[in-house]
Amino acid sequence: MHAYRTHNCGALRKSDVGGDVRLSGWVHRKRDHGGLLFVDLRDHYGLTQLVVEPEATFFAAVEHVRQESVIRVSGEVVARDEDVINPNLPTGEVEIRIEEFEVLSEADELPLPVFGEPDYPEDIRMTHRYLDLRRETLHKNIMLRAGVTKAIRDGMEAKGFTDFQTPILTASSPEGARDFLVPSRLHPGKFYALPQAPQVFKQLIMVSGFDRYYQIAPCFRDEDARADRSAGEFYQLDLEMSFVERQDVFDAVGPVTHDVFKKFAGDRPVTRYPFPLIPYDEAMLKYATDKPDLRCPIEMHIVSDHFRGSGFKVFASILDADPRHEIRAIPAPGGGSRAFCDRMNNWAQKEGLPGMGYMIFADGEAKGPLAKNIGAERSEAVRQQLGLKAGDAAFFLAGLEKDFAAVAAKARVLIGEEMGLTDKDRFEFCWIVDFPLYEWDEERKKVEFGHNPFSMPQGGLEALENAKTDEDYLAIKAFQYDIVCNGYELGSGAIRNHRPDIMYKAFEIAGYGKEVVEDQFGGMLNAFKYGAPPHGGCALGLERIAMLLTDQENIREVTMFPMNQQAEDLLLGAPAEAGSEQLKEVHIRVTPPIVEKKD
Repeated sequence: MHAYRTHNCGALRKSDVGGDVRLSGWVHRKRDHGGLLFVDLRDHYGLTQLVVEPEATFFAAVEHVRQESVIRVSGEVVARDEDVINPNLPTGEVEIRIEEFEVLSEADELPLPVFGEPDYPEDIRMTHRYLDLRRETLHKNIMLRAGVTKAIRDGMEAKGFTDFQTPILTASSPEGARDFLVPSRLHPGKFYALPQAPQVFKQLIMVSGFDRYYQIAPCFRDEDARADRSAGEFYQLDLEMSFVERQDVFDAVGPVTHDVFKKFAGDRPVTRYPFPLIPYDEAMLKYATDKPDLRCPIEMHIVSDHFRGSGFKVFASILDADPRHEIRAIPAPGGGSRAFCDRMNNWAQKEGLPGMGYMIFADGEAKGPLAKNIGAERSEAVRQQLGLKAGDAAFFLAGLEKDFAAVAAKARVLIGEEMGLTDKDRFEFCWIVDFPLYEWDEERKKVEFGHNPFSMPQGGLEALENAKTDEDYLAIKAFQYDIVCNGYELGSGAIRNHRPDIMYKAFEIAGYGKEVVEDQFGGMLNAFKYGAPPHGGCALGLERIAMLLTDQENIREVTMFPMNQQAEDLLLGAPAEAGSEQLKEVHIRVTPPIVEKKD
């Protein structure tokens, strides 16, 4: 017989009754039933119930062994009585009558329980992550993530992509976040950077003549943690393709994404491929965000004309003050009660807005201060534009889109949930396309890159050269796109700008001279000068995919060893001070931060 196990703890079935077996695992829980002692033994594969009779010589030893101790048992497989079969357990028809018992590793008193999975403070969970990972839910989450990774690899290989690894020690990246710097021992005063993404390298792979690259890539960014973003590091499906247009990228990654979600979504519907394409401007109009949750059917409308020159002076004066100002309406089917409208208005005030105006539509008339001030005819025009009926309501926001968009986007989702309009038990995908290449930097009063400066502008060099004013520049779109699911950006990508002449012009418009481009991006720029294929790709966050599929609200619940909110590894104590010899080797002297004195 094997030294530790003939079967794992999830393997035994009724067909094994009468056999002699050996199992090893962790003591999950114990129960004393009228003298008989029952133990649930757990390993990676499942649970098996053990039974110890009072006359057993090791009864006292089993009785006193702590939960989470590692034990080895041998015994006979017996069938459970019909009335104690556990249909929720694969091994629920059998149990093992223990004949031999040994403690392989005694557990101390636990700092957090494994059985039952009660909520526990984050610092305790992170410090003892190895115990946290024994919990059933977290264990399943991690295994699902591993399954997602394998399914992605299988899908990408089937699409003709090849897995290439890119460097971890590299130069600072133009991705936009803070780099993690690594001092060089051999080159005093110089530093490597951990890659924020393999962006430059994957484009150089295309220039090198390899056609379809992918990688489950580690990425490092010195950013603050939040629920849907890890502190410090994360993994992404990274891919790039040569001689492609936008649709080719969609047709490569879209079906793989669909199939992965379909495989792990259970009975929950997944948007059929091809996913809908929504232009950025349309997304901002209808949903006030570039990552809309399409499970909510509510779409916003611009209703400025109904308030322009009206009796509602607040909105009329806002429209007169600036041609960029608008009045945005959020329909609320079924929301036609004063209590609900007042609650939403109070919510908007807590979100930092003065409030949200509203109209309530009853039989034949609109109610509320807005309706009273603009009159019945204009109110009816609003109702018809929004497609509302008696018992519905509408909420209104005024001013610059950028000033109210974040609240409007939240309000739309909140209304959908409150009114029962959102089917949360599904996965709704879309591509957001046609992002602006540039945006207005209000602080510096200049045009700046909107998202990725290396995206190909739609219209190429001609579009850049024909633009003469800031308004012209802001109207230029890029071949850039995001893939969105249930209100989360799963990934982004672009058809790349592979021509040096277009790159120089694009950066010139954003205020960067030729020498700056050559200094900061010379490696890739020089490569493009020796024949670069048209290419494009994208990257999808692995943790966010797993987070959605496991119905978790925090990305740490699908990460094996995450950092806490303060970017600390409480398990191993990172970051930590370096010893004087280590610092000397890499030519670094640590100086304490300067604390400004208060008057």
